[in-house]
Amino acid sequence: MNRVILVGNLTKDPELATTNSGVSVCRFTLAVGRRYQNAEGERETDFISIVVWRGQAENCHKYLKKGSKCGVVGTLQTRSYDAQDGTKRYVTEVIADEVEFLSTRNSEGGAEYQSSAPVQPKKADVAELEPVDDDSLPF
Repeated sequence: MNRVILVGNLTKDPELATTNSGVSVCRFTLAVGRRYQNAEGERETDFISIVVWRGQAENCHKYLKKGSKCGVVGTLQTRSYDAQDGTKRYVTEVIADEVEFLSTRNSEGGAEYQSSAPVQPKKADVAELEPVDDDSLPF
């Protein structure tokens, strides 16, 4: 099983790109604090590379910025490539399946969004229920 769940803050604004075939891809780094303190009594932080694809990539670019808190659910992937100096480099990153925006973008620029608060149905959307005779229930 390969499943990763992270909550952290973006270290810089997300970068949006498009592949040659027109698919959107967004990359950002998530700073995730460790649960325990080290020998000096300080909490260490891990910096995790996140990759988001397609429509969700565009939403991440639109609504996230440096310092934004978000939750990510995805899979861990390791890939390698040959650097310009001829050495082999390895990259480990999370390919996000879900990104949950946990803080709003401030008014400096860009759109704001509402959190996923429950929506109250309008009176017209609520079906009228008829009373039920308790004697007709099978239990």
